[in-house]
Amino acid sequence: MRPLASRMSVMSGEGALSVFARAKELEREGRSIIHLELGEPDFHPAPPVRDALERALDEGKDRYCSVPGVLALREEIAAYLKRTRNLNISPGSVVIAPGCKIGLFMALMALVEPGDEVLYPEPGFPGYPSITLGLGGVPVGFSLRERNHFQPDPDEIASKISSRTKAILTNSPNNPTGTVYTDGVQRRISELAIKHDLYVLSDEIYARIIYRDPYVSMMSYPGMKERTLIIDGFSKSFAMTGWRLGYNVAPPHIVPALEMLAVNSYTCVAEFTQYAAIEALRDPDGATPRMVGEFAARREQFVRDLNRVPGFRCAAPKGAFYAWVNIGDTGLSAEEVCRLMLEEVGVAAIPGAAFGPSGFDFVRFSFASSSATLKEAVDRIMQVSASWQSAPVRK
Repeated sequence: MRPLASRMSVMSGEGALSVFARAKELEREGRSIIHLELGEPDFHPAPPVRDALERALDEGKDRYCSVPGVLALREEIAAYLKRTRNLNISPGSVVIAPGCKIGLFMALMALVEPGDEVLYPEPGFPGYPSITLGLGGVPVGFSLRERNHFQPDPDEIASKISSRTKAILTNSPNNPTGTVYTDGVQRRISELAIKHDLYVLSDEIYARIIYRDPYVSMMSYPGMKERTLIIDGFSKSFAMTGWRLGYNVAPPHIVPALEMLAVNSYTCVAEFTQYAAIEALRDPDGATPRMVGEFAARREQFVRDLNRVPGFRCAAPKGAFYAWVNIGDTGLSAEEVCRLMLEEVGVAAIPGAAFGPSGFDFVRFSFASSSATLKEAVDRIMQVSASWQSAPVRK
């Protein structure tokens, strides 16, 4: 048989999904598994959202619809971004996609030529380098280091910009570290983008899940509106992971390219889900703030309890719902720690290297589970920690 396209050999999967598959296998064998590997809230969409979905179906809103999305939803997104991020955008700048991954894929496909370089945060979402490579681009990571509180270093970013650099990818709050980029960092990145005529792809999927200061979008900085693409959606902030609903906000000259990609791939997003999403954005019952408040309480509990585990060290994240735990003092690799936790006591978590080489000494836990579940998870980890308490600390 003829070989597959060469792009398939350079793309990679997601460590979270691999661990999830093994965890489900153990569950089928009758094992009790605590799932802290996936970034999925244990909440469900609020009743008004479900009611809006049923109403849309009853009204026959299950047809083909506008390629960039239902106008009413795009108008609501513009109002939502004004309300929550103080952004003034046109509904015509919004393109609805079947999930944020497709939105990211479309944004990169519209911009990246073979050989173009894309700077991205490392550790970071595995799709950033994978999609870039699949498109023939060159992913160039910039470090999020513990000694810098996992903030990007603008000087490092500047040093990695070359004549082939096309875009900078930012992700605040960051997956997996939970870092919220400071104003100073984002301002410097915006200045670099303008100086070198670069696009910025701002992954803002966790923008509403933030625990301290108000969120500031990369698009809000001077001169950035015409060069920033926002990637966002409904999975995290509205607990709609299985709905597969995301969107891009793009400068006017890029929107036709995104629409062309939609025409040649998914045609349009399911009409009835878009009408339900309008209700999610309006959030009349305050479901999102309540969910974030619960995440905040879980964060305090879980980080405190994780820091009791021998060999674990964890700083409280400023956003998202992930605990990024340094396990270097266990004397074991993150892969071995995760293997022991899953196979011995049924706690599923992700080895940090799944998010890039600098995650070698880290493990990512999701705390999007109940407080009782998180407490039980730490109790189980304490049981297995004897396996590494006697191990020599790696140099």
